[in-house]
Amino acid sequence: MPPVEDPGDIYAADHAGMLSPTVQDFPARVYVPNTESDSVSVIDPVTYEVIATLKVGRQPQHVTPSWDLKTLWVLNDMGNSLTAIDPMTGKLGKTVAVDDPYNMYYTPDGKYAIVVAEAMQRLMFRDAQTMKLVNSLKVPCRGVDHMDFSADGRYLIASCEFAGKLIKVDVESQKVVGEVKIDPKAMPQDVKLSPDGKIFYVADMMSDGIFMIEGNQPSILGFIPTGKGAHGLYVSRDSKVLYISNRGEGSVSVLDLATSKVIKKWTFPGGGSPDMGGVSADGKVLWLAGRYNKEVYAIDTTDGHLIARIPVGKGPHGLAVYPQPGRYSLGHTGVFR
Repeated sequence: MPPVEDPGDIYAADHAGMLSPTVQDFPARVYVPNTESDSVSVIDPVTYEVIATLKVGRQPQHVTPSWDLKTLWVLNDMGNSLTAIDPMTGKLGKTVAVDDPYNMYYTPDGKYAIVVAEAMQRLMFRDAQTMKLVNSLKVPCRGVDHMDFSADGRYLIASCEFAGKLIKVDVESQKVVGEVKIDPKAMPQDVKLSPDGKIFYVADMMSDGIFMIEGNQPSILGFIPTGKGAHGLYVSRDSKVLYISNRGEGSVSVLDLATSKVIKKWTFPGGGSPDMGGVSADGKVLWLAGRYNKEVYAIDTTDGHLIARIPVGKGPHGLAVYPQPGRYSLGHTGVFR
């Protein structure tokens, strides 16, 4: 794994404007997978308008940047395939057959893509360049969905949406080495490591907030109420706050990462269903898919006002803001280190 630049801030390479030479000439775009329209809407973040609609495979769930930052992959879950997008041209590339790609991450060393096969209850370790299957890990985790890696890259914590728990997987051995039981009624969603690498924050859709998890000796450290249907987690460009999308009430909570306290809540006029997304390269706009409203939200991160609601296809889900700062991608909709 590339060495951490600042042990006190694992996101030190992700701050505003710190674009890698690999991506600095890519045009700024927002790529929105529409799960029920089998398409990707491409938004110009300057005009807040859809400038292209790309037809892809069946039920695209997320758009994932590759570890080397050169390719965007559309995860066609029910289509059992990945479709490449060239972020320089915005055009579709090759389609690769892959079983059940609900989500996808990369090991921190860039060697493997981890295809999260939710329906199959497996983590598929694939060669990051060829996507050839290397290891199919069956996990005791119904609804395995989201994950994040420890600061040293040695293990990951993954959420089990339909089992009310989390699992810990050793990256080198590719084996499950621990778990954290939350509650049978819980539905854990997104997972994000704190800048100091000490706490895994886990959004829980049924508990209406986020759990704080100790990863080394897996355990619950605490719980923070945020809002109904807590879902997605995004670190600000200065690594000071965490944005939490509350899908069930149309709001975003802002968590101070130094104190683990909610300091603001931004509520959308007229409601909405903010889900997955990302932060603009300059840190000024939070982009979120409106999962049940056929729209995308652009939110001003200075005061939380809604800049735009942009109509897209049916079931917009794991949108990717691209390019973003960072040296390499750990996957999902853009987790960079």
